[in-house]
Amino acid sequence: MRRRVVVGEGEVQQVAAACARALRGVDVVTGRQLCEAALVERAGWLTALVGSLAAGVVQEHWTGPDLAQLASGIDLAGVSLPSQGWMALRRLGWAVTLPEGVYAPDRVVRIAQEQAGRVLRSAWSRAEITTALLATWPDNPARRTVAEWEALRAALPDGPVVANGVLLARTRQIAAFHARHRRLPTGLTECEQAPGAGGQVVLAAVDKQFATLERCPEDPFRYGVLTLRMPLRPDPTSRMDWHPVRIRFRLPPHVPATAVLCAPTLRLRQGRLLIDVPYALAVAKPQRAGHRTAVAFDWGLNTLLTGGALHLTDEKQPQVVTDGRPAYFRAGGVLAKADQLRVHSEHIGARIDQLCALIASRRERGRRPDPHLVAKLAVLQAEQERVARRRTRLNAALTRSAARFIVDHAIAAGASVIYLEDLRDMQARGKGRTLNTRLSQTVRGAIVTQVRHQAAAQGIAVVIVPPHGTSQYCPRCLTAFRHHKAPDQRAAGWAWASCPNDACGYSTGRDHAAWQRIGARGLTHQRKTNLDRADGTFVIRTVAPALDRTSTVQQQTRDRTKSGPTNKRPVPGKRRRVPAPPDTRAPTARPGGKRPAGRPPTHPTHRSQRCSRQQGPTTISTPTRPHRPDGARLGAGFHRHAHTTPVRRRP
Repeated sequence: MRRRVVVGEGEVQQVAAACARALRGVDVVTGRQLCEAALVERAGWLTALVGSLAAGVVQEHWTGPDLAQLASGIDLAGVSLPSQGWMALRRLGWAVTLPEGVYAPDRVVRIAQEQAGRVLRSAWSRAEITTALLATWPDNPARRTVAEWEALRAALPDGPVVANGVLLARTRQIAAFHARHRRLPTGLTECEQAPGAGGQVVLAAVDKQFATLERCPEDPFRYGVLTLRMPLRPDPTSRMDWHPVRIRFRLPPHVPATAVLCAPTLRLRQGRLLIDVPYALAVAKPQRAGHRTAVAFDWGLNTLLTGGALHLTDEKQPQVVTDGRPAYFRAGGVLAKADQLRVHSEHIGARIDQLCALIASRRERGRRPDPHLVAKLAVLQAEQERVARRRTRLNAALTRSAARFIVDHAIAAGASVIYLEDLRDMQARGKGRTLNTRLSQTVRGAIVTQVRHQAAAQGIAVVIVPPHGTSQYCPRCLTAFRHHKAPDQRAAGWAWASCPNDACGYSTGRDHAAWQRIGARGLTHQRKTNLDRADGTFVIRTVAPALDRTSTVQQQTRDRTKSGPTNKRPVPGKRRRVPAPPDTRAPTARPGGKRPAGRPPTHPTHRSQRCSRQQGPTTISTPTRPHRPDGARLGAGFHRHAHTTPVRRRP
């Protein structure tokens, strides 16, 4: 199902995924045309069967010794386990038990074992963290001392790599278990229940006897054909109950024509059969070091992203220079809408809890639940799921837009690397109810993942930089900033920064100074960039004080050296700047010219009809008049509630 990708010199293979929808199919045995509802029904039977088989394996082997045995990579005979999950489980003797009277091909059993193996292998990292936390459990887990943190890091296999946020989340999980049972758990398998493994069908574990995927011969650039065996009934009893079905689907337009299609994954969502088609292609290999031009971005709340381009000079002592032109990504409308949906979801959740308590109280007293309450509960649960889907789609749109904004600016600047700050350890606590909520709702991790995916297709490296002190020191002289309110703002705040050094005197926005420090730190610490083997990402883990002192940013000046004749510019015709006097020499006197109108008068209280560049955080489109933000109308915005700086080519 997968052909070999030809990788040239300086290239690497990239695997991405595209989602397609199956609308119709054909039963190869009977020749019957299957509509979307029939495909969904058969796929639902296959998904339920695979999910039940995989869940049985996970439930049976959800123990500490079994997780350690699978994670060790060595079977009972001392031989290394293969990378395929289904083959590793068979080498260990972890068989799948079919229900009585149900027949399933061996390839279906492979799929169930593959999904169960992936779930069990992914749980081992959490098990190691839980074991290290239990081994170094402090007297006060809410406030660890420096020595306790050092002991915890030493107990972890990858101590310096694990983020503090992950450790704090696992600490809260163990503390909740201790509060319920008055004792510490023995491991991860006691803290968490066995996870499920259903909801999808991974076809990567089968061969062409069960499923094949190829491009459509009539139109190979737009359509694909998937042929796989699907059951005719929810409980197939023999081989005759499994018929091959040919599904023709449309490939998304962003899938290149030269890409190699890989084994897909089937999943059911909202009554639709979705096909996740991975595709592989050769792209330029991102470099770990040796970058001369970079773009850097700083995270914010009111302005989600603030960044710009930087360049490393070719001098004997290289310097970081920048033109100082920042780029902004403002998503006030999107974040306001997300906050409204969150409040609405919390309100619905409170009403659902109240109805569940009323229904449970009637059952405890031996009375029949009120049908009106049961119907109202079903309506509220459906509304809660709908709001959750809207929030998911809104966050996905924001993620794609912000990532596309970052990558486009990197391409326009000719940069080979993108520097982002590492905010995994930021905790939304102790900053007030409103600010804590806004920090928790930001989709920074999803944006970083999407940036890595889009930048890899262009051969651009994405490096995570330590954020310590990026907005605290001046990018020009590294003097500690003085933060205060902006000069043009009446409201109090700390968004503006001024350098107290009289020789420097640099004054700018706090986010504007932060992205310069992030980019300068990344360019000067290129040799300290590490490749994380777990997920294949670039990260700078520590900051060297000697290198950080050299990461000053200088303002780039234009070269005005005259190297040739000045280009002739068209001179506009002479225009009269004053009204013409009346013509009294003509037989019929003509009046003089009109007085220039000048600028339109400004009202002391009413604002002008012209919209400002930055959209307000409460701007919501109305059905009476379509909402057209200034940025989106000029082509600078990706979402109708997002404002971005237009992408401009830079020398």
